[in-house]
Amino acid sequence: MTAQATQAADVRVAYEHCEQVTRTQARNFSYGIRLLPPCKRRALSAVYAFARRVDDIGDGTLPAADKLAALADARSAVAALERDGARAAAGDPVLVALADAARRHPIPLGAFAELVDGCEADVRGTSYATFGELEHYCRCVAGSIGRLSLGVFGSRDLGTAEPLADALGIALQLTNILRDIREDLINGRVYLPAEDLERFGAVLRPERADVLAGEPGLEDVVRFEARRAFGWYATGLRLLPLLDRRSAACTGAMSGIYLRLLKQIAAAPAAALRQRQSLPGKEKALVAARALAGIWDRVPGAGPPGPGRAAPGHPAPAVGGSAVGGSAPAGPAEGRP
Repeated sequence: MTAQATQAADVRVAYEHCEQVTRTQARNFSYGIRLLPPCKRRALSAVYAFARRVDDIGDGTLPAADKLAALADARSAVAALERDGARAAAGDPVLVALADAARRHPIPLGAFAELVDGCEADVRGTSYATFGELEHYCRCVAGSIGRLSLGVFGSRDLGTAEPLADALGIALQLTNILRDIREDLINGRVYLPAEDLERFGAVLRPERADVLAGEPGLEDVVRFEARRAFGWYATGLRLLPLLDRRSAACTGAMSGIYLRLLKQIAAAPAAALRQRQSLPGKEKALVAARALAGIWDRVPGAGPPGPGRAAPGHPAPAVGGSAVGGSAPAGPAEGRP
């Protein structure tokens, strides 16, 4: 076997590893990723696999000092990959796949440094006094993934699409935060802004993690943050018409699953505070099928997604309304997978 054939085989095996990671660990995102054509599916799986590695370091059981050292290594690895390409992969299947993906697509590898920044904040137990501080964290850990994904998808108008991808990432992360309030509190993490807890007279205490639904004002905080998150969805979903059909389907499926989850949390905050909320697999598959057909749920209080720039500052929270299917215009014709 020639050196070139050996290298091609190594890349193929590396992608297979990343796709396996995605299938087994991306419980929600995998429904969208599978809608992509093969080349983009492999590339986004490589992005996910490295992001998952970083997240697992932050959420793992190592002492804090060891976590920070491992995160520094991850930061150095992706910086070397950005600088030296495949030469820096050193036989690591995730890095091998990511290097090949970055060669084929304009993936902004530097955005991974922001993800590492956010995970370092988690390890240090950072809390957030204001929503502005929390927004910055969300941009690090989720807006960065939106921009990395956009590098795989491509767009007819990248300048317009980038802030929308960032906004959609913030929407998804706010949904995660509302879903995991109890679990995060048990682990010593509080993401809800102190100013919002104070506004509604709510207090988060680890010793009362099992009775959060009875905490005064906390359900009101959840509803308030959910309305704020709906505003970010309304902005972020304006990205969809700027993508090709399959990339829009992927994004619509991922965001649609989280949007439905947020609606569930907003409708029953007490249930969300008692236990982690999720959607059944059949409902996730339905959202993905609708997205592939160019149909997705509307954000409460918002119209169907349309092109445009993200509004400056915080999007105005949307309120009220119900899920109604809407069609998005198709993107430009896709190239060969």
